[in-house]
Amino acid sequence: MSRVVFVLTPQVHLLDLAGPAQVFGTADGYSMAYVAEATPVPTWQGVSLHAEVEWPRVTPDDLLVVPGWRSGYGAFAAETLQRLADHHAAGGTVASVCAGADALGRAGLLDGRRCTTHHDLQDSLARSFPQATVVRDVLYVSDDRVVTSAGIASGIDLALHLVALRHGPATAARVAREMVVYARRNGDEQQASAMLRHRAHLSDVVHRVQDRIDAEFAAPLPLTDLATEAGVSERTLTRLFTAATGRTPLRYQQVLRVERAEYLIGHGTTVEAAARAVGFTDARMLRRLRARP
Repeated sequence: MSRVVFVLTPQVHLLDLAGPAQVFGTADGYSMAYVAEATPVPTWQGVSLHAEVEWPRVTPDDLLVVPGWRSGYGAFAAETLQRLADHHAAGGTVASVCAGADALGRAGLLDGRRCTTHHDLQDSLARSFPQATVVRDVLYVSDDRVVTSAGIASGIDLALHLVALRHGPATAARVAREMVVYARRNGDEQQASAMLRHRAHLSDVVHRVQDRIDAEFAAPLPLTDLATEAGVSERTLTRLFTAATGRTPLRYQQVLRVERAEYLIGHGTTVEAAARAVGFTDARMLRRLRARP
């Protein structure tokens, strides 16, 4: 059983902590511990939490998570920051939610890596850690066992991502369903995207193919290649995909293309340029798809 250790600071946000804790508590194979430099730990929402001041023994299989806190608060002693750095150096994974990225930065874990945080804190994070690459307006970023996420509810997405990496996307989808979370979201998607609307199923095969399409929707993706990667026949993939999402893989890719094109057009891009940007050879196909009910 792997352990998830939540590292808490005063004025921690409850949902930054409770969201990931609920995910790991719902999944099989995890125990949880809560540590702080002093206890009880006051939260920004007014509830005080009990935490241990003595750290449990951790192994590289364990996960350290730093939930975020109210802006202007939150600080860790050098010893705590060193524990984060040492765990990563030993081969472990370290994650943060929202302002928790600041602690990872102070531990030296963001230097030379991609990261993210709440949109209100992105500029500050970039100024504080100029050797980091702050990826803006995404849900979470994973870079060499350093996983950072945006604010508040995105900690749930981060935790589901980590569960999917270890146990497979179907397990993550099951956990999301049990938590009454609409779907498991990819890290780089927008919050109201088709990538969210078509993820409420439990098919490992379809989730894996969706991961590929989500990442490369602007590129040609022959059904033969997708089926080979998924380890099934083209006919089986089409059947499974349609049953899980209500769309064929091609139609799903088209929906993602049109959605992205709509975003570009809404921000001043011409229809022709938007069509090329999302992978259409000309604007006629985009116009036809946009006209569909």
